[in-house]
Amino acid sequence: MRDLRWETRLLALVAAILVVFGLTAVYGASSLLTISGGQVGSSFALKQALGAAVGGIVATLLARSDYRKWQRWAWPVLGLAAVLLLIPLLPFTHRIAPSINGARRWVNLGFVTVQPSELAKFAVVVWTAMLAAKKGERIRTFQYGLLPFIVVLTPLLALIFLEPNLSMALLVTLLAGVVLFTAGARIGHFLALAVVATPLLFGAVASAQYRLARVITFLNPGSAPSEATWQVHQSLVGIGAGRLFGVGLGQGQQKLGYLPYAYSDFIFSTIGEEWGFLGVLALLVLFGTFVWLGFRITRSARDSFGQLLAVGLTALIGITAALHVGVTLALLPATGITLPFISYGRSSLFVALVATGVLISIGRGRRSAEA
Repeated sequence: MRDLRWETRLLALVAAILVVFGLTAVYGASSLLTISGGQVGSSFALKQALGAAVGGIVATLLARSDYRKWQRWAWPVLGLAAVLLLIPLLPFTHRIAPSINGARRWVNLGFVTVQPSELAKFAVVVWTAMLAAKKGERIRTFQYGLLPFIVVLTPLLALIFLEPNLSMALLVTLLAGVVLFTAGARIGHFLALAVVATPLLFGAVASAQYRLARVITFLNPGSAPSEATWQVHQSLVGIGAGRLFGVGLGQGQQKLGYLPYAYSDFIFSTIGEEWGFLGVLALLVLFGTFVWLGFRITRSARDSFGQLLAVGLTALIGITAALHVGVTLALLPATGITLPFISYGRSSLFVALVATGVLISIGRGRRSAEA
């Protein structure tokens, strides 16, 4: 048999490089940031490094385990995600789930603060892959195919939307759709669902003034007030200022009050400014390589569950990265999507590393079958 061990090894190497890239970028993006009079650049980087260490250990353990165990864990993991998503919506949980910038998206568990919607991305991919693999050809029917997924996932998506976090709810929906489409769900059913969901989506956008402003700004930026286009404009200014080689690590100006969340939601712009076109190109090549390796593992997985799980986890990294880059380049309406492995946020980093570990496990399982 052909030796394909290089795929999982290269995937681990690419993930490690992305993590180091991210730690460096987070330090550079927050090196001059102050909160309550204190400088927090090194603090952000150290917290992120701690998250990377914990996530790396967990990913290593998962890479050496049997990925088929996730079939048994799918329901418990989805249930845990649902409970964590529910906690911030309860009126008596403000102590552990405070409102930050008008949203309750984080839960303080005492020893760590988690973002439940990030964990929900992984949980939905695992659960959808499990049930789709179990249904087999019945996935092509609506009653026994898509309907059970709609019934179970709609309440979960509603919890994410009520945080409020519409962009994450749409991303989770997209990831579930990718797994179901790969499993053989009919395109006609997706089109019918899109027709039904479009008015609901319009209502969700119109229900919040800031969402409506972002969409209008994206569709017709020339007519929007300068306040509405501020984030995207500053993002493009930062990327343009970097030119070929960038202004240098930590030397970017956009993070100095011009570009909000330069270390998370707009870190790609900060990289463009401080690392230049070459840094951006290197980052895109790394993500492209990760997705390519993920799909190679998908194609050669030993069973349908492994294939669906691998494609879902690859999409989790690839689609999230594409959305983040699209927002910073003004190709999509502004959202709060982080860049996997790179943006500050230990929940996002942990999920990306866990996804990598499970992908490697799927690749190792294939080799065991070939031996």
